[in-house]
Amino acid sequence: MYSGSGFSDWEIGDITVIIHQGVYHLFHLIIPNHDYIAHAVSADGLSWKRVNNALFVGHPGEWDDDMLWTMHVCEVGNKFEMYYTGLQRKDRGVISRIGLAESEDLIKWTKNQKNIFPIEPKGIFYETATANPRTWLSFRDPFRFEHRGEVYLLLDARTINGPVSRRGCVGLIKITHDMVELLPPLLYPLVYDDIECPCVFELHGRFYLLGSIREDIKVRYWFAPDFLGEYHSFHNDVILPQGNYAARIVQDGPHILVYNFFFTYGKIDSLRVLPPPKQLDTDPDGRLVLKSFYRWETMVRQTFTQKEFGKPTHLFSNPTASSVTEPDKITCGARNGYELFCFQKPSSSFIWEGVLTVEGMGKLGLVSDIDMDGNGYFISFNATGGEVKIRAWGFNPLNTRQNFIFNDIQSGFFEPNERNTIHFRLIRYGHYIELSIDDIVKLTLMDYTYSGNGFGLYSASSVISLQQSVVKALPDPEEEYAGQEEAQKIE
Repeated sequence: MYSGSGFSDWEIGDITVIIHQGVYHLFHLIIPNHDYIAHAVSADGLSWKRVNNALFVGHPGEWDDDMLWTMHVCEVGNKFEMYYTGLQRKDRGVISRIGLAESEDLIKWTKNQKNIFPIEPKGIFYETATANPRTWLSFRDPFRFEHRGEVYLLLDARTINGPVSRRGCVGLIKITHDMVELLPPLLYPLVYDDIECPCVFELHGRFYLLGSIREDIKVRYWFAPDFLGEYHSFHNDVILPQGNYAARIVQDGPHILVYNFFFTYGKIDSLRVLPPPKQLDTDPDGRLVLKSFYRWETMVRQTFTQKEFGKPTHLFSNPTASSVTEPDKITCGARNGYELFCFQKPSSSFIWEGVLTVEGMGKLGLVSDIDMDGNGYFISFNATGGEVKIRAWGFNPLNTRQNFIFNDIQSGFFEPNERNTIHFRLIRYGHYIELSIDDIVKLTLMDYTYSGNGFGLYSASSVISLQQSVVKALPDPEEEYAGQEEAQKIE
């Protein structure tokens, strides 16, 4: 997994991805200095190698001489444009403005010196440098979007009216040749302090708007019948669960991919990592859903059927536990207390899928990266309530007064069925964990706690069966650190 780390473990910040001539190009901020925009390339969208840095802060006295913040890179005609956020030292870095840099090859960038840049608010619709009660101005995170021959920029902005902590909106600018027109907000939900890293796309006849929300570190979405229409939200408006942030989209052939970075351990000052992308799609009701990246299946090295799993090991030797292994079905359960029914992983990175049937209610789920003492990841299913949750659970040798780890990392919801069956797909790739139910991604996260050799099922006062199960071995992630020569092979 890519983290862009050097002296610090969490140097990667907000991102943008563009695909050109079959090569994925990642541009990202460097935290905490924000003094340049880094550039990495990939042949598959998963493994990244750094190349020359793209853009640096301005010289003293220039409008962007303090920090560079979120950018968006896109192909326009026969060149590339990077709209980016800049801060100035004389403002003490609390006023954000929008600039433009241009390139012919995505490597060498030149800042546009036209007098329309930097773009800043005028006080008609949005807070300004002199009128912002929060005392720091959001006019940032640009996203370029073309609609019916017109060019627009979406922004993280704040309206001039409303409760101070609820003024966050998606600002809108129209650019015509060398003219800039500030338009009313594209979205103003009257809920959030900021709507960071907004981006918009059309899918199946609707327009979908993504925004990252600092209040709970999630990515939410809204929809409208037309780009400039009224945006609405469904009862569940979270598209990327907690810890995923700064989402940006890119068209990859017929697929719309969403990239983001992940805050490990749920803290904004912890390790930030770029997880694998997901695909965006809709369900029959028009609700946005996450799908697994299409490249996973192309990476499979070997497939193991359920018949090759063998009999599971009863890890806790619970006397009330039992399991029956048939050619096409494994049934297990524990009347009293927990039992883990484990198999040996064929490789450290893998895809495990199957159909889990709840035949007797109680606690149940999957386990992964389990060691011989039962330390690892527990993925619980509430088959009637439709909730799935992943927990890091095990022994804590560093604290004798609290000698356990019991961390709920992420949760999601799914639609239960009358058959009490759960069609799951678990991906373990390096430190990345992804769980899909009925082909919809419900959990997507990075965690560094466990790496045991076991996987399987757990039961507590339940009876469960596993059918149609396979494990697909994947290669381990490549090392991200490389010299220019190795990275240039990708280009």
